[in-house]
Amino acid sequence: MLNLAVLLEDSARECPNHTAVIFNETKLSYAAVNAAANQVAGGLAGLGIHPGDKVALSCPNLPYFPIVYFGILKAGAVVVPLNVLLKPREIAYHLQDSDAKVYFCFEGTEQLPMGQMGYGGFQEADGCEHFIVITANPAAQSLIEGAQTLGMLMHNQAPTFATVCTHSDDTAVILYTSGTTGKPKGAELSHMNMLMNARLADNMYEVCLQEDVHLVTLPLFHSFGQSVQMNAGFYARATLTLLPRFDPGAALGIMQRDGVTFFAGVPTMYWALLNYPDAEKFDLQQIASNLRLAVSGGSAMPVEVMRGFEQRFNVQILEGYGLSETSPVATFNRLDRPSKPGSVGLPVWGVDVRVVDEYDNVVPQGDLGEIVIRGHNVMKGYYNKPEANEEAFRNGWFHTGDIGRLDEEGYIYIVDRVKDMIIRGGFNVYPREVEEVLMTHPAISLAAVVGVPEEQFGEEVKAFVVLKENAEDVTEEEIRTWAKENMADYKYPRYVEFRDTLPMNATGKILKRDLRGS
Repeated sequence: MLNLAVLLEDSARECPNHTAVIFNETKLSYAAVNAAANQVAGGLAGLGIHPGDKVALSCPNLPYFPIVYFGILKAGAVVVPLNVLLKPREIAYHLQDSDAKVYFCFEGTEQLPMGQMGYGGFQEADGCEHFIVITANPAAQSLIEGAQTLGMLMHNQAPTFATVCTHSDDTAVILYTSGTTGKPKGAELSHMNMLMNARLADNMYEVCLQEDVHLVTLPLFHSFGQSVQMNAGFYARATLTLLPRFDPGAALGIMQRDGVTFFAGVPTMYWALLNYPDAEKFDLQQIASNLRLAVSGGSAMPVEVMRGFEQRFNVQILEGYGLSETSPVATFNRLDRPSKPGSVGLPVWGVDVRVVDEYDNVVPQGDLGEIVIRGHNVMKGYYNKPEANEEAFRNGWFHTGDIGRLDEEGYIYIVDRVKDMIIRGGFNVYPREVEEVLMTHPAISLAAVVGVPEEQFGEEVKAFVVLKENAEDVTEEEIRTWAKENMADYKYPRYVEFRDTLPMNATGKILKRDLRGS
């Protein structure tokens, strides 16, 4: 038997009274989180959920996320975490594509009515049988007529549950990602994939059992926050202090209040903390004295930001690299080896990384090529996507689509991301998906989406649009507003430019390199 829920169960057994999660003034012990997860598992069993069934979860960084996540695992089911910014049409696609039978969705706020949008997506998804709304107050009634609440599901369920036996290669989590074309694909990650990635902390840096306090502002539905902080943190019996939406002032306040020792973020978060105008309102000396480790990923860290942050907070930033398909960590700059700014480090324990040419031949040291990976971290495959799997897995290696190089000591440098992909504030935006939605607008004839440089988020989404005849009265602001209503907030184009034509080659392919340079 190997069930990823062991991460929570072992810590609950060894240190039941140690604080597992902090959210504002609420503190939950490991025993309390484990008992609540057991109640969720019991509730799912009562709904008729069987081992291997898929259960979707939309929840920001709240204590409910780990409770429901590990409850699903304890029931032997598969967790399908969804981005909390998805709109109904996107939610429906994910529920249907994953074959989800149950959908847990946080009620949200007035500004982000997740529950209403989630219920709208649920109603469009054939085969999803149960919608469960997570209310901020567990005793509250559902604001969605006919929807069961998490509190109702857990009511009268025992705080103990016999965790379902699963095998190491059974699917534990399906994380949605995309290539540069087509719709999002679900990366099937096994219990072993996820468990090994959580335990990589032993090799990447010193684990201080029951001593670390993680500031968790990376979204837990994403592989980075999920594996590197929640799962690795529970393995290390750390305390996770949760921040649902990153804000530099709120982050500094929590660092000071809770004595944060471990911070993980994308480069834009480090940039925001370093440039926060009211930073001196906080005791930066105290924050720096507590902070022992900082980890960055998602995109390359600018050297100036790294040096400035390390100097102000007296901590070394360790960069790593990975993908949802690799659970996610594949390479890392370790504390026991020299760190090289601009590099994403060395392959982690048990993982091989190569740089190859178009024929899968290893390129000479220092030459550019595609990064390929094999090891315990590589996914089982994309769920129900045999053609995508055939393309991704060639000659026994997972092909990342990322271009990089290796230096003489084996350090890896990412030179370019997957062709055309945009990385906005650490979130991957896939132009083809945005273009397909834009093309459904009644006034749009043709659209091309590219990333343009932007200081705060690294890149911003820009759409070049050709309007249909007799649509000349449509404004750029109208297109932007419509896109915001139909796409997650991190996806919709902030910049819209109308063109009479788009540059194309002889075969009709749009020349996006020309658009980027315009």
